[in-house]
This record gives sequence, C-alpha cells and structure tokens, in this order.
Amino acid sequence: MGVFVFLPLVLPLTAWPIARLAEQHLHPRAATWLLSAVAGVFAVCSTLCLGLLMVVGTAQLPGNPLPDGWSDPEVREAVPYDEVAGKAAIPALFAVLAACTRLVWRHQRVRRRAERALAGLPATPVAVLPDEAPYAYALPGRRDRVVVSTGMLAGLDSAERRALFAHERTHLARRHHRFLLTVQLAARANPFLRPLRTAVTYTAERWADEEAAQAVGSRRTVARAIGKSALMSRGAPVATLAGFAATGPVPRRVAALLRPAPAGRIWPPAFTTVGLAAWGAAVGTTASALSSANSAVTLFLILHAATPM
Repeated sequence: MGVFVFLPLVLPLTAWPIARLAEQHLHPRAATWLLSAVAGVFAVCSTLCLGLLMVVGTAQLPGNPLPDGWSDPEVREAVPYDEVAGKAAIPALFAVLAACTRLVWRHQRVRRRAERALAGLPATPVAVLPDEAPYAYALPGRRDRVVVSTGMLAGLDSAERRALFAHERTHLARRHHRFLLTVQLAARANPFLRPLRTAVTYTAERWADEEAAQAVGSRRTVARAIGKSALMSRGAPVATLAGFAATGPVPRRVAALLRPAPAGRIWPPAFTTVGLAAWGAAVGTTASALSSANSAVTLFLILHAATPM
C-alpha cells in the first residue's frame, strides 16, 4: 500500500482548474457530466481509502472485534504512520458517513414535504399554488411536476412564462437533481471537492437556460425571465424545494445568454488551457482510482494472510 493509500485524499486538488474553466469553455451539458463524474469517482476513492486506514487504526485499539492477526507488525507496516493515520481515519470516516446520511435524509424529507403540500391539487404536470410569494421549482419524483406560485406568474409576461416552464422542465427531463445530489455527497465525502459542487450547481442551471432558449427560440427572452425572476424572488421566503436546484450566479447566467450559444463540444482541444486542465483532472481521477484499487487489493491480501484459519 505505502503512500498510495493517501493519494486519493489529496488528488481532488487536480480537478480545481477544470472546475472553473469548464464553466467558461465547455457546453453546460458536457461540463455538468464531466464534473459530476470526476467528483463521484474522487469521492468514492477517498472514502474507500479512509475505510482502509480505519481498518488499520481499529486493529490497534484494545478490545476491538477484529482478528488478532490484523494488528501484527506485518499488517502495520503496510501503511506508513499507521497509528496516527489509522486512528485519525476512524472519526473522519464516521464524520463523512454522518454528513452524507444527513444530506440524503434531508433530501428525502424536503421531497416528502413538498409532495404533501401538493397532495390536494390535480395531478397535472404543472402545479400553480395560490401564493403571492414569487417562486418556481422542479419537483422530481414518481410524478415529475413543475411548481410555480401565482406571485411569480403575475410578474412575467407570456413569453417569459414559457421560458420559465421550459427551464424547469429541463431540470426534470435531464434529471439535474441527481447531478446535484452526487456533487453534494462528494463535497461532504472530501472537502477538496467543494469547488466542483459549486461549478455543477452553476452549469446545471446554464444547461437548463440553454435548452429553454432553444425551446422558446429567444435567448434574450430567457435572460429577461431569469433577471425578473431573481429580482422578484429577492427577499421572498425560501422556496419549499430550494435545496434541489440553486439559482446560480444570476448576472453570469444572464451575460452568458446575451452572448452566442456555446459550442456543443464534449471534450476541449488538448493544447488549450481548458484542455490541459481537463486532461489533468482525468489523470488525477485515474490515479485516484488506481491508487485506491491497489491499496484495497494489497490490504485484502495482507489481512487474508494474517487472518488465523
């Protein structure tokens, strides 16, 4: 194992450059997929290595339920600084599991509350709530629905309403809540992945903006709808399901819509800044996966050999 077991904990730093550059140079759809996949792989690898370190650390504790052979010197030599790193991994892994469990529980609780709030309404794709507070959000579930208040609709003209509904329907059709949940879990598994969470929150909104612009045939209409919705929502109560999709930096979204549509490239040219950043993140992700796999297989073989038959 050696130092390889520690690499997945710090290799997410290799994704920081692409987290920012992907927002600016890749199509939002490609950026969302790329950053979510990178964050997911990094999170799984770093959590796995924390678990491997915890096994070594737990074996040093008196009265632990593990086989005695797992604390033999041969096993302890498999991980450098086993006493410090192994024992520190125990609370770290429990903190990761607790944070991820809390996020999933909150995710499900908010969804259930939103569904209960709509229980008395007709089962239509769009639910209009008689509320003067302006808000709109996409509610994924067994029956995907767009929820909007009368206060929001009153502040938009017909074209802007079409843009609003197209935006929210894109969130549902492209399952953006899954991307957001992935990067939110990843950021809790490894704090170094927080820039990717921020980037995906923005690119998912930009993805919905671009598809809404195609649906209504006017980028300016979508930009105007975004700006007016943001101004109306300022100071309003938090929407019931705000945790599923954040609004993102509104001025940047509006500015992007006032420019020509982004190119639909999936991967940037290699010899560009964003291309080098993308390849750096790809190399870091691959190295993290190989390091965690190497550490897992090595520790398994060592523990198997040290387990009394």
